[in-house]
Amino acid sequence: MKKYNICVVGAGMVGKKMVEILIERKFPFKNLKILATKERIEEIAGINFKIEETKIESFKGIDIAFFAGTEGEKGASKLFGWEAVKMGCIVIDNGADFRMDERVPLVVPEVNPDHLKKHQGFISNPNCSTIQMVVALYPLHIEFGLKRVIVSTYQAVSGTGKKAVEELQKQIESYIKGEKIINEVYPYQIFGNVIPEIGSLSEEFIGYYTEEVKMIKETRKIMDLPDLKVSATCVRVPVFNGHSESITAQFEKKVDIEIAREILKNSPGIKVIDQPENSLYPMPLFVSGKDEVFVGRIRKNVCLENSLDMWVVSDNIRKGAALNAIQIAEKMIEMRLL
Repeated sequence: MKKYNICVVGAGMVGKKMVEILIERKFPFKNLKILATKERIEEIAGINFKIEETKIESFKGIDIAFFAGTEGEKGASKLFGWEAVKMGCIVIDNGADFRMDERVPLVVPEVNPDHLKKHQGFISNPNCSTIQMVVALYPLHIEFGLKRVIVSTYQAVSGTGKKAVEELQKQIESYIKGEKIINEVYPYQIFGNVIPEIGSLSEEFIGYYTEEVKMIKETRKIMDLPDLKVSATCVRVPVFNGHSESITAQFEKKVDIEIAREILKNSPGIKVIDQPENSLYPMPLFVSGKDEVFVGRIRKNVCLENSLDMWVVSDNIRKGAALNAIQIAEKMIEMRLL
């Protein structure tokens, strides 16, 4: 098997998870380099890596560059992404800057791997909450024809990054000790609370925050459904890791719930846990660290014709970010695009 010179740009939560998963999955790399803003030695996956400062020349001789990105931040891919492509590198970017760029395929391998054939050296990873939703919706769309989606998300603090995880930990400790609870990452304390604000207010979709707009626009692009009706309400919850979503999907055809359940059970990247009578359903506590998108509470919607409701949970740092990016590279190798 051909082996590749690869680099990971970013050494935060997602960058470190990318390195761990590359090693776990025995990705065929010849050399692995980690780039960040500052040079240092750091232990990742039990190995001491020399992390190098990111420069244009860092990408010389690199076959694949995984940009870890951080939601809501402008950063490395804007500075170095297309420059790396010019040097012959394939860029797979977890950041948000180029997802809606017409030159850039936005890919979830279980859903639209054919879009990779149109790549111009730069591929984008979708938003974490979008990824798990389209993995669950796509096989149902193929059978019944998707018409409308209404989704409410319950998003873990790990989606904001290490500082948010630490803030939730500190707030729990402060509560136990009876100390004043301090919030810096979010506009309010997240412990014992839910905050219906992720991102900034959108000018394009009045009243929506940018995380909600991502789910609308990215779903349409990934699924090749430019006129799909999508509405999202995204909420930050005091959970360390693992995003949950309550999804109502309406279809063109009549939906048989048992057929829908069987379709989901037999679809790649999905694990169905759906025994509500035994209190068995997906929860962040049990899906954290897992690769699949977990689906449960599958039932007929009693308000809308040809509709079903389902509860979808996934590890937002793995499938919602690091793993999906690596699966894109694996799929490109499989399709002989690398």
